[in-house]
Parts: sequence; C-alpha cells; structure tokens
Amino acid sequence: MTLISRLTDLLGAAHVLTGADTAAYGREWTGAYHWQPLAVLRPANTEEVSKVLRIAFETATPVVPVGGNTGLNGGTMAEGALMLSLARLNRIRDINPAARTLTAEAGVVLSTLHDAAEAEGLAFPLTFGAKGSAMVGGFLSTNAGGSNVVRHGNARALCLGLEVVLADGRVMNLMSALRKDNTGYDLRDLMIGAEGTLGVITAAVLKLVPAPKAYATALVAMDSLPEALALLNEVQEASGGAVEAFEFMPAVYMTRLATCRPDLACPIVPGPVNILLEIAATRPDQSLPDADGTLPLTGQLEALLGAALEAGRLHDATIAQTLAQRRHLWEMREAAAEITLNRLPLVDTDIALPLDRVAEFLQRMAARLAHMDALAEEMIVAHLGDGNIHYTAYPSRNDPTLSATIRHAVAEEAVAMGGSFSAEHGVGVSKRATMAKFKDPVALSVMRAIKAALDPKGILNPGKTIPD
Repeated sequence: MTLISRLTDLLGAAHVLTGADTAAYGREWTGAYHWQPLAVLRPANTEEVSKVLRIAFETATPVVPVGGNTGLNGGTMAEGALMLSLARLNRIRDINPAARTLTAEAGVVLSTLHDAAEAEGLAFPLTFGAKGSAMVGGFLSTNAGGSNVVRHGNARALCLGLEVVLADGRVMNLMSALRKDNTGYDLRDLMIGAEGTLGVITAAVLKLVPAPKAYATALVAMDSLPEALALLNEVQEASGGAVEAFEFMPAVYMTRLATCRPDLACPIVPGPVNILLEIAATRPDQSLPDADGTLPLTGQLEALLGAALEAGRLHDATIAQTLAQRRHLWEMREAAAEITLNRLPLVDTDIALPLDRVAEFLQRMAARLAHMDALAEEMIVAHLGDGNIHYTAYPSRNDPTLSATIRHAVAEEAVAMGGSFSAEHGVGVSKRATMAKFKDPVALSVMRAIKAALDPKGILNPGKTIPD
C-alpha cells in the first residue's frame, strides 16, 4: 500500500486532503510563507495521532503539526511533508472548579476556553489578538504570551500537565493537575515552546483563576518610557499587584492606527508614549459601586492618574466608564497585527528586554536603522509590563540582504542589553539564523542532543527552531 492509502484507511478519505484540497493549509496567515504539503491529515483523537506518527516514523516521512496556523515565523512550513491538523481534537474533557483546572484537547480554540471558564465563574487569563483562532496545541507549542503576562505569566505558567505523542507514536502521559511535582526532569516544560519539534501536544491540563469582578481601564498619554515605568510600579504597589495589562503604543503606532483604522478614534490627544493600562479586582468590596455609582477600583485609578496629571507626569488620560468604551480601547491595541502586517516589505521582530532598558533600545535601534536605510520607517507596539517589544521595520526596498541585516541588528541590540531575540512568537524558520548567531553554543548542542534522542529520524517539524 502507498503511504497515502494507508493514511486514508486509517482516517477516512474525508480527513486526508491532497492536491488542491490542501490550499487552505499551504500558507501562513501573514502571507510570508507558502508551501505545498504532501497531504493534510485530520485525526479525531489521540489514538489516531499516535497511529499516524507510527506510520510516519516507519516511513521516515516529515510531519508538521498545525493548529490555528496563526504563527508569524514560518513554524508550520510543510513543503512535501504531512501536515497534522489537530482541529478535530476539540473537546474540553473536564472542568474542575474546585481545583481550578480545565482539561482540553489541542484543537480547542482559545476563546472557547475563555467561554468555558466564564461559565464556571472563573477565567483562563491567556489572551491575545488571535484568540478566536489560536488553539491549545499551538499556543503551548510556541509558549504564547499576550496582554496579561504581567500578572498571570505566559502559556507555560498556565499549564499543569500535558499529553504528548512522540515521534515514534508512543503517547507520553504527563496529565498531572499537581501544582508541585518534583519527580525528575520537567518534560512538560520541555515540550512547551518546542514548536512541535519534540512531540505533538494532544491535550493539556490548564490553570484557571478567579474571574475579575470589575475592571478599570485607562488610556494615558505621557512623554517618556521612564515615566511610564514609574507609573507601572506605582499602580502595582497601590493596587496590590492587580495590573492586568500595561501596553505601549507610541506616537508612530497611533498615527498608523488613525490612517488604517479611522473608526478607532483615539479619545485623548496622543503623546510620544501612550499606555493602555488595566487593573482588575476579584474582591466584592472593590467591584460594588459606591453611593455615587463609581466603582472603588475606578476611583482608585482616577486618584492615581489625577495626581500624576497634576504633577505634570502625564498630559492626558481617559478612563473607560462603560463596557463599550473599554472594548474600544482594547480594539485600538488589538488592531496591531492588522495595521502592522498590511505593508510590505517589512521586517517583523519580537524581542524582550529588561523593563528599564526599553527606552535605550528604541533610541539605539532608531539610529542604527537610519544608518542601514535612511528611508526606512519604524512601527512599534509593546507589552511594556513584561518588556516584550514588537519592533517592525519597513525597509525602503525589497532587499533580502537588507532585511536580514536589520533583523540581525535588532537581535544584536536586544542581546547586548540582556534581552532575548524571541519573546512570544517562537523561532520557526525566520529566526533560525539568529539562533545560530546569538544562542549559547553549549545550549544549542544540548538542544540538538535532545532532538536526536526524542526524534532520531528527524521527522517532527524539520527545519524549525534549531539551526543546523
């Protein structure tokens, strides 16, 4: 039997796509990468995933897992490979409100997790712009971050257990709901962020948290990033660490937002530094309106921002008074991908820095970009509360050498300041050269040894993450 006929017998013809039927799977959503897979496989459960991988291992056929396909670094490129779609593994197996856990399969969409947790009066706090399409397996495989990392951590911090199918088809059961488990190597954390190069995540036990009973959301215009960092620390102390988000939208972002999305009108006069700030409360005494109808949480934020305004530390601010106003502020920030990636050519990067060095990085990078390409432009947005900057350059010409030079410069500046050249988008294809240049060579050697041990035939998402 041929490989495709064996897989068709296993999954059924409707779930083995070939030729023109694979078109929807042959590109990354940014449009930067295109490929022709050998076939797209749509297993229904972990057992079928295991059987697919046994066949792939036997025949040494490359396999590329895919969830919502919302990545940005070519992590699902699958030229001539089997694409393993986890979309049909879409069951929430269990919700345990008492233990505050949720067990979900790899194909469950992030927004579905949000809805399921909300129905129990709880929350799954991971959130980002692609929440309506990103899936459990994908956001764990890339260790996704998003807007609430400042309070709740990234995907790794929100995962207790995993079910993983290894390259040879064996199923590794790490589905623990324990907060403490000191029994040898942490294989769960090894799989999270591995981008499908070590195993295929098929299910996970996730942490839930108390659902906020009230939010106070503000947009603040300031003059400098050091002043913004001081405000962050001040609000953290005053709120008892209740800052859910602290998002940076500089003047260049606000200008492009006004051009591309005039429907998202800015409710304040933007400044050089614009911060979307949100704090949340779970305590009833902070979420019940006062006699005048004001929420205590909102009053607390108004007092803090009012004092800063009087002191001249910010020059304009607004606090959302309705749910519609809060949604409007968040839509301004979540339009980032739309307004950034709709212009070509571009060099899209995702770095992390110590919070107190973000301003220095931006100053140095602006000067360096001007030296490399005097006509290039910048686009910046950031999860400032955790030091994650999405720095995009628009070169003046479509020159692969220039683009590579700019990408190298961004990574070099970040690493020189004690930062990382990848914060939450993973490595995929586009950052493999950067890995080779800036990752510790001993660490790379250890990664290669782990890859060889777990995937001796090199079939799992080959050509990604680890440089040759």
